[in-house]
Order: sequence, then structure tokens, then C-alpha cells
Amino acid sequence: MVPNNRREFLADVGRGMLVATVGPAVACDLGLSSAFAGDGPQPIKVGCFEKLASVMQDTPADKILPILVKELADGTELKELVAAGALANAREFGGRHYEGYHTFMALAPAFEMARELPEALRPLPVLKVLYRNATHMQAKGGRKNEELHEVKPQPIPEGKSGGEVVRDAARANDRATAEGVFATIAKGKPADAFNELQDFVHDDVNVHRVVLAWRAWMMLDYTGKEQAHTLLRQSVLFACREHGGKATSEIQALLPKLLDQYKLVGRKAGTRAADDKWVEDLSQVVYGAGRAKAADAVAAALAEGFAPDAVADAICLAANQLLLRDPGRRQADGAKYIGSVHGDSVGVHASDAANAWRNIAKVSNQKNAMASLIVGAYHTAGQHGGQIKDPHPLAANLEKIKSKDPAELLTQAEDAIKRQDQAMAAALVSRYGELGHPARGAFDLLLRYGVSEDGALHAEKYYRTVQEEFALMRPAFKWRQLVALARVTASEYGKPAPGYEEARKLLKV
Repeated sequence: MVPNNRREFLADVGRGMLVATVGPAVACDLGLSSAFAGDGPQPIKVGCFEKLASVMQDTPADKILPILVKELADGTELKELVAAGALANAREFGGRHYEGYHTFMALAPAFEMARELPEALRPLPVLKVLYRNATHMQAKGGRKNEELHEVKPQPIPEGKSGGEVVRDAARANDRATAEGVFATIAKGKPADAFNELQDFVHDDVNVHRVVLAWRAWMMLDYTGKEQAHTLLRQSVLFACREHGGKATSEIQALLPKLLDQYKLVGRKAGTRAADDKWVEDLSQVVYGAGRAKAADAVAAALAEGFAPDAVADAICLAANQLLLRDPGRRQADGAKYIGSVHGDSVGVHASDAANAWRNIAKVSNQKNAMASLIVGAYHTAGQHGGQIKDPHPLAANLEKIKSKDPAELLTQAEDAIKRQDQAMAAALVSRYGELGHPARGAFDLLLRYGVSEDGALHAEKYYRTVQEEFALMRPAFKWRQLVALARVTASEYGKPAPGYEEARKLLKV
């Protein structure tokens, strides 16, 4: 008897025999792969980005850049490369791979860096990160070993919100329930799904937990909202992985207590203005107090009607202090030498996290806006142990600077960067700003090395943090952000990013 359809035929001859006969590529071209894949997890598709995302997942790093440069020459937009790279990364790693999610979080910042460069140079930061993306995806095995597959939605139990169910499942490391319920949540509006997500983003303090959630939301501007489920589920799986076997975090009890104590749920955000001294004073509480005290101080400020932006300024300023007072790494770790402050240093991590908390508060509903600032303060606090007394720039270094000429100051700052003299680079950029010279000149200098250097997975993300905070922070404090970036840039100098030189040659720049 002749089989009536392709599935019966596969059942008769065996999928292994068929693929062995015609080869996997031909089987895929014939549309047979979906038939024999029916017994296992189904792959997900990413719409108009499918072809390019698949190429990125299955092309070795040493072959990917010529393909991408040709795509650009053929009319593909740089933003489309970023979107395809992000979807490929999400599909491959699902938020469960350290280098993987770091690379995902670098993609949108790399595009923002590109927008600040001359047109011929714009692809460089994006190509640099996509080379890194290909390296890690190939190491994991490409599409044949990707993390994300189709998931069957599960009903939300009556009397509970979807976010609460996912949060509880993540605490138990119950991936099936967390994924199934979030798939149901994701059928609705992306903004509602993002708000439900906050129940487990707030559930513990981890820089990657919060920054991954924020960068996934931002990536929807590149991919379109129809990719919300694919991108946001990374946070679900990260939370499951992170919570497995962990003790209960203090914030799980403290956050609802403070929201209730200060009657913040349902309370409209205040508009009360804060002067610079108020912001500085609150930042010192967040920087120097214990975590519970910092969270309480922020909750009290919100209850008193102070504007969320002023509270966010204080939190981000405290995180910035962690970098300006960092004594430097005590032990070498790969590209991060003793005394370095780039990569996963306390200050870089704190600044990226505080920036993410600020941004999540700006786009979330009222309850989550209040909660994000409270958790942001808790997250930033309690990390100042062992730091130096005086923040950079140090007086001794400022005294050495005689020039007031902007070009000369930037030339000296570049020399300090190349000598990895963090203190002098910070002092020179501080003096440049103090004299009222254009910020663009300092940004252009620091951008150049943010693109060319490896940065131990954090160069692009931290540059974007500083760029955003400089734009948002009140004038009295914004130059502290560039001083910190100058210090980090000097720290990371000397290890060029893999793929950067190849990208320059291909672009002929």
C-alpha cells in the first residue's frame, strides 16, 4: 500500500533513513524537516528575520563578517542586522548562557554607538558584536542545539495574576509551568506582558536579571512587537536558572512591606521638585547605607511626592560613585588585570543596573514604577565596602593639569588612556567638562575605544548607560558619568575586540 501522505511515508521508511538518503539540506528544501520534527520540540520562526537569523546561527565566526558586509552592500539596513542577531541569540541561548545574554544586551547599545559615528564607520560596533554573537552561537552548536522551541500555553489559575504564577514557578525552577503560563500572558499586549514580567524581575537582585529584561523590551523597537514573546521569555528562563536551589532573597518580603507601609500601590507618581542637595543626600544614603535602609529611604521619598526622575537621579548617582571610588580589581582574571575597573566591576554592574531600573520605571505601570525604584535602591546599596575615601578625579591629578585648551586636554586624555592611567584620564575629562567644553568632543574620544576594544563583554552596554545618564542627569552631576567612562576606557585599553580589524578591512575604512 502506498502511503497517502508524507507523514505516513516517513513513518514507513523511518525519518533517519530518509534524511540519510537525501541529506538534511535537501530534506529541508523539500519541506520534510517539519514532518519528522513533529515528534520533538518544534522550532520557532522569527518572521521576516528568519533567513538572516538562521545564517547567523549556523555560520562560523571566521566566515560571518563577509556575509554581513555583503548584506549591507545589498541594501540590508544596519538595524535589520541587529534585529536578526538579537532573535538568533534569543533562540540559541534563551537567556540561559552567560556570554550569550551578555552579547544580546550589547546589540542595541552597539547600534546606538553606530549612530554617533561617521557614516563609513557606522557598521563597526555592530559587526564587532555580531562576530562575538557568531562565536558563542557556534560554540553552542547553532540551530541544531538552540534553547528556545515552541511552547504550549497553560491556563492561569483563577485568583492569581500570570506574573505571580510565573514568579512562583521560577522560584521553584519549574521551567515548564513558567514557560507555559508566560506563553499565555504573551498572547496579550506586549506592554502588559512586560508589566507581568516585573513580578519576577523584582524578585531578586542580579544585574543581568534587570538589564536583560530592559534590553529585551528595548529590542522590540528593532524587531517589532510581534517578537515580544521570543525576546521576553529570555527573562523567564533566566529567572528559572537563577533561582534553582537558591535561598529566599530579602527583597521578596521587603518590597511588599514597603509598598504597603507607604501606601504606594495606586498612588499617583509625585511631581515634587528636588534640589541638587536633596539628590546628593539621598544618593549618599543609597551609596553608603545598608540595602534595607536605602530601599526604605526611596519608598519614603516617593510617598512624600518627590518626582520619580529625581529619585532615579539619586540611585544612578550612587551607582556612579561605586565606580569613581572603586580601588580596582584585586585579582587578575583574563583580560581584567589587577587594578582594572572594566568588565564586571562593581561600578560598571551597578551603573548598568541602576540605568535599567530607571528605564523600567519610566515605561511600566504605576505599581511597577514605584517598585522598580525601591528595588533599584536596594540593588545599588550595600556594595561600598573596601572602596577608596575620595572619588575620582583625585585632587593630586587635577593639580598636574595646566592646559585649558580643549584639543590639548583631549590629546592628553587619549595619551592617558593608551597608558592605562585611569586616574589621569578621569582627571583630564573632568577638567575638560569643568571648563565648559563641548561634551561631544569627550564622547567622540571615548567612543573610539569603546568600539575598538574588547571591554570584557561590557564596553557597548556601559557606553550606552553613560550616554543615557549624561542626557538624563541634572547638570550638576552629569559630567561624573563621563569621568567614570574615561576611567573605564583607560582600564579596558590594550585588548582589541576580536573581529574588529577584519570588519575595518572589509569596510575599507
